[in-house]
Amino acid sequence: MNLKINPDLASTYTNNSQIARVLTENWVKENSYCPNCGKDRINEYPNNQPVADFFCNFCNEDFELKSKNGKLGKKISDGAYSSMLERISSKRNPNFFFLNYKQFNWSVNDFWIIPKHFFQSSMIEKRKPLKNRPTYIMCNINVENVPDLGKIYFVKNSIIANRKTVLETWNKTVFLRNESVEAKGWTLDVLKCLDRITSTDFSLDEVYKFEEELKQKHLDNNFVKDKIRQQLQILRDMDIIEFVSRGKYRKVM
Repeated sequence: MNLKINPDLASTYTNNSQIARVLTENWVKENSYCPNCGKDRINEYPNNQPVADFFCNFCNEDFELKSKNGKLGKKISDGAYSSMLERISSKRNPNFFFLNYKQFNWSVNDFWIIPKHFFQSSMIEKRKPLKNRPTYIMCNINVENVPDLGKIYFVKNSIIANRKTVLETWNKTVFLRNESVEAKGWTLDVLKCLDRITSTDFSLDEVYKFEEELKQKHLDNNFVKDKIRQQLQILRDMDIIEFVSRGKYRKVM
């Protein structure tokens, strides 16, 4: 993986957004690989493809790219609010690549992906209507509450991640695609709770401290502690955490 972006590829363009799009999309096409099947290259869709920007012709995964000079931040601008809600609930919802680069030397600083099975409707937020188009509501993607396990880095702080680790991390959570919206919501919510426990080793009692918070998110469930134990069992079966002793666990990744 070469972290340098070739600015000569956009020498015929004058619009800054077009230059950034051409250069970042070319970098992804030349340097990325499919995190689902491990294929060395992904392919680029023709311009203005409504589904996504890239696809893997081996496993048929779709990918959309969001890029920015500098840090992307916790909220990332996207298109129409209603269309985005429809996309994340469809079978063709793409996985999202995020890339931040340094324009002064055209180099990649961070390149990461959120698998599509981590997307929830609560992540899609309405933006203020445009003055000249008051009925057209755009949206932001709020990535702040995505569990750490759902942010898979190919490159972080200009350091290239181990490819085997990327593929293993991806594969640990693919089971979420087969879960119902409710079941997936519980798993993601418990994962987010575990992220807030700073130590690698943790106890069941520490997770129980999030009981009231989880209850507020799942008002129809009166057995939150039972549900917490169930989710820890699922995460253990998926090798995301491991059982140490009675009431004691350890984060694996």
